[in-house]
Amino acid sequence: MRRRSHLPLIAIGTLVVMLLFFNDDTSISQNMQYEREINALTEEIARCRDSAAYYRSQREAIIHDNGDLEHIAREKFHMQRPSEDVYILK
Repeated sequence: MRRRSHLPLIAIGTLVVMLLFFNDDTSISQNMQYEREINALTEEIARCRDSAAYYRSQREAIIHDNGDLEHIAREKFHMQRPSEDVYILK
């Protein structure tokens, strides 16, 4: 009985592995990197949406209520009344 060579099977397996991992267009490692980048950008979009909602609510509060305008001016921009002294602690 003749012995069959496993060389074609090994060559095909090696080719498949090389195409899966080292091909630039469809490599698994490249797809995983793209997934990580997509997840990071999705998180950044969520943070930006939260930030935009916060500033939108601040804007609405300033437009509709004068007390909030004074509060924001004093807190964020360190403004004061002429008869006051302001001390900033960090």
